[in-house]
Amino acid sequence: MSDVLAGIDVFVASVETGSFSAAAERMGLTRSAVAKTVARLESRLAVRLFHRSTRRQSLTADGQVYYERCVRALDELRAGRSTLESGRREAVGRLRVAMPLLFGRRCVAPVLARLAARHPRLEIDMALSDRLVDVVDDGYDLAIRNGAIGDGSGLMTRTVGLQRMTVCAAPAYLAVHGAPAGLADLSRHHAITYARDGRVKAWTFPLPGGPVEATPPSRLRFDDLESIAEAAEAGHGLAWLPCWLIRDRVHAGTLVPLLADLPRLVFSTHALWPASPHLPVKVRLALDALAAELPGSAEL
Repeated sequence: MSDVLAGIDVFVASVETGSFSAAAERMGLTRSAVAKTVARLESRLAVRLFHRSTRRQSLTADGQVYYERCVRALDELRAGRSTLESGRREAVGRLRVAMPLLFGRRCVAPVLARLAARHPRLEIDMALSDRLVDVVDDGYDLAIRNGAIGDGSGLMTRTVGLQRMTVCAAPAYLAVHGAPAGLADLSRHHAITYARDGRVKAWTFPLPGGPVEATPPSRLRFDDLESIAEAAEAGHGLAWLPCWLIRDRVHAGTLVPLLADLPRLVFSTHALWPASPHLPVKVRLALDALAAELPGSAEL
């Protein structure tokens, strides 16, 4: 069993930080030690986990699948340890949590509300904003971030969810324009894109040879994912959205997932909290609840 688990924490850190050097800094190792650990893991699994070049590294298709499994395994181990350490202690006091606006409202807040219901002496203050807070200086016990975590100095982190992106459109749009046959076909379609500060976010596809970005032509641009989903539902074009946001619409038939043969981008949801020798019970219980209930990377 020890052979099965050896190196997966280093591999996960390498994925989440984006480089062996950053993973080494996070884990207190040398870059060489991280690279050797990943190489031994690849040898043991008989697969290549990363595409490597002098400028960047990216996950292979096998690496993406293995990463998702490793994250789940580590979360289960942490949850088991937390359960043993916490015992039957009750969460007491005030818990301040910062979270992204839409994801927080749709996914995080309901989990924390249920946690509060289970612990009558727990108070939870939830700040929903897309502003990147300073967890320590702004006095938060916990912050939720999607994708890159930014400056994590002085903070502890834990992956509490995985999000999968997919291209979708309304049946009415597809009846007029048809469905895209592949990435090259996106250029002939209308898209509804995410833009902030004048910059349009490209759609990313983790192909076996490395990630490929596409920016379909668009006349409708929003800095709000819910608005993009509503415009797509109204038939105004293709959209690239997280599965948790469109799952109910897909089940209702108002949106249709597209390009199913292409790998979908998966990124992590992280919880961050101030580094401390002793993790408060209220924070530990919140972390466990979020890891257990936030969206995973399951298909629609």
